[in-house]
Amino acid sequence: MLENLVARPTIDDQTTEESRRWFERAQKVLAGGISSSARAFGGGSLTHPLYMARGQGSHIWDLDGHEFIDYLLSYGSVILGHAHLAQQAALIEQIEQGTMFGTCNMLEVQLAEEICRLVPGADLVRYANSGSEAMSGAVRAARGFTGKNKIIKFEGHYHGWLDQLAISNRPALSDAGPSDRPNSAPHSRGIPQSVVADVIICPWNDPNALTQILDEHAGQIAAIVAEPIVANNACIMPQPGYLEFLRSQCDLRDIVLIFDEIVTGFRVAPGGAQQLFGVIPDISVFSKALGGGLPISAFAGKHKIMDLIGANKIKHGGTYNGNPLCATGALVALQTISAAGALDELRNNGEIIIDVIKCSAAKNHVACLMQGLGSMFQIVFGAEKPPRNYRELLTSNTETYGRFRQAMLDQGIHINSSGMACWFISLAHSEEDVETTCQAIEIAMKQIA
Repeated sequence: MLENLVARPTIDDQTTEESRRWFERAQKVLAGGISSSARAFGGGSLTHPLYMARGQGSHIWDLDGHEFIDYLLSYGSVILGHAHLAQQAALIEQIEQGTMFGTCNMLEVQLAEEICRLVPGADLVRYANSGSEAMSGAVRAARGFTGKNKIIKFEGHYHGWLDQLAISNRPALSDAGPSDRPNSAPHSRGIPQSVVADVIICPWNDPNALTQILDEHAGQIAAIVAEPIVANNACIMPQPGYLEFLRSQCDLRDIVLIFDEIVTGFRVAPGGAQQLFGVIPDISVFSKALGGGLPISAFAGKHKIMDLIGANKIKHGGTYNGNPLCATGALVALQTISAAGALDELRNNGEIIIDVIKCSAAKNHVACLMQGLGSMFQIVFGAEKPPRNYRELLTSNTETYGRFRQAMLDQGIHINSSGMACWFISLAHSEEDVETTCQAIEIAMKQIA
């Protein structure tokens, strides 16, 4: 089986000269040479990012002609696969009609109808352009509805880069404070202390700590914000009953429950994590798979909250919101995702890969465990038991992950450079892709053992 893999060059500075050349050029005009902090470096044997030239289905090609099976998928956004034919055709047709008008359009209505059909907690929808923007709209809606200012956020959960929630995403232990009463640590310089003071940090999967924090701030909390699955910290899962506990506490205390489904939405189930776990939030936030590779996001919620936005009592705007081009791409994405059996095949492919990683690691005596689901998952090296929260995840072996990632890259498998993030599966991944990936896993595990 392993002999089927074609010999490939090591992915390093010498074999990626075009990427290196473009990075040198970028450093003269882009801050840091990049457009997002997540693209800061290639890691492993690389001292520069890889520049991708094109994609088709589940495969991508860099500027030096190296071909990879893609499990980054633009951080889960490209759920249909690259250059999806039906989406391409719809986009071309819309481009011929016009990309945006700054007016109402039919496609934004049709897309909202589809979101409301699929998502259990969606009565009404508003659009934005990125997950960070939509999270901002959701928090403003919760504050406007309740008349309160303070937000409870969980340590290690990522809700975008905007000030109001960019707090304690991945704090250094020196800044994090006690495990049961974490500090509110700003993610970056430039976030005002006045903003930080309104965000209370709680450990994930700890009902006792949350209860005590809620009691201490009784009557002050506008919303509890959570990733149902902690996608940006190695797919930490909610403990059984924990999401139900969040729902019951919000009901008891008149607090808005916000689920950040930017990553899980339309990926773990057609209706997102809320459908998968059977826990319905007051507001949900979506992006990534929603656009199928187009820049669009949305927040959706119950009438009693969203009606205040509709009445213009809570302000929300945006020139690009619901533009016909992005709405077209999103509509194709949701219709494709929600087709009978579509996500089942995606999930099954991921589960095969998860099982092979487990078996290969055991065979080669590599200490690791798997977290997540077939549609999105991550390997945690060095862990003895599944981490329940951010602090426990910090005991994982990131050096081993880096070596594993490099070994996979050398075999033509493109995964996230960060061990704190996820692998993603697309509808375009084939049985052959999965077989090749499993062969590469066997080789990589032997190399790092």
